[in-house]
Amino acid sequence: MTPLDRLGRPLRNLRLSVTDRCNLRCQYCMPEEEYVWLPREDLLHFEEMSRLVDAFTGCGVDKVRLTGGEPLLRRDLPTLVSLLSAKPALRDLAMTTNGILLAGHAGALRRAGLHRVTVSLDTLRPDRFKALTRQDALDSVLSGIRAARETFGSLKLDTVVIRGVNDDEIVSLLEFARAEGAELRYIEYMDVGGATHWSMDKVVSRPEILDRIARARGLVEPVAEETSAPADRFRLADGTTFGIISSTTDPFCRSCDRSRVTADGMWYLCLYASAGIDLRRPLRDGRSLADIAALVESVWQGRTDRGAETRLTVRDRRPFVPVSALRANPHLEMHTRGG
Repeated sequence: MTPLDRLGRPLRNLRLSVTDRCNLRCQYCMPEEEYVWLPREDLLHFEEMSRLVDAFTGCGVDKVRLTGGEPLLRRDLPTLVSLLSAKPALRDLAMTTNGILLAGHAGALRRAGLHRVTVSLDTLRPDRFKALTRQDALDSVLSGIRAARETFGSLKLDTVVIRGVNDDEIVSLLEFARAEGAELRYIEYMDVGGATHWSMDKVVSRPEILDRIARARGLVEPVAEETSAPADRFRLADGTTFGIISSTTDPFCRSCDRSRVTADGMWYLCLYASAGIDLRRPLRDGRSLADIAALVESVWQGRTDRGAETRLTVRDRRPFVPVSALRANPHLEMHTRGG
């Protein structure tokens, strides 16, 4: 039976980071000039990651999403995809990427068994993309989106909306996604990990996003569905669908069934968690798969995390982690935990 935590939430989704490195420096994730990286010798081998996934599927996980950093920076990633796609217990195997390297890897990933791809796209303007990410790479991202559409048939796009930065593109990004056959998901700017420049006045809330779309495109109706997915989905009169992840102003903690494993095997039960559980040590100490699964089950059954809901109660809300703490402990970074 699938273990339940202390709020009755099952363990279903696992976000598996394959690297903490990234080839962009997005303002909402990696705005600082310098970073401390995980030691390469600590990174899990693909066989170790596969074994961990076996432990998690034994506890009810049936969805795995590969993340980073930028996962396509991990050499021979299709090898890991092949290992995971062969597991009967997994009914969904997805990846989130910034898209820069996707055009050259989409075919190999699909042949290896990857089911779905989500691409981060925060602007359609080359000058703004460079300002947001410190890289002049929008054309590469757009090529990756086209390759993913042709290879996988459909895809999702993620946009972090920041007031005064890209909120004037809310409608144009939706039009782009519709033209590309993709579903866009707007994400409220979150005060997690490396978001050291975050402030509440930069957050564009779900009601405001909906209002702007309705004024431009007419009636917006909610899509009724039973799901633990983080996005609330909506539909326009022409059938265009999109989602909004309102994890800052209206979080989904009470239905959250996901956790995260970093590239070096630290397991975090919440994106806001201050500490994780070391799974690399039992792996490398030769503990049996049953022992590791029992550890996962025991820890999950004690879970009470409601990080985003707790943040709502903070009166003077500022960035969650100061720069000094991030430099002392890179596991606190969002790009290490997989976002």
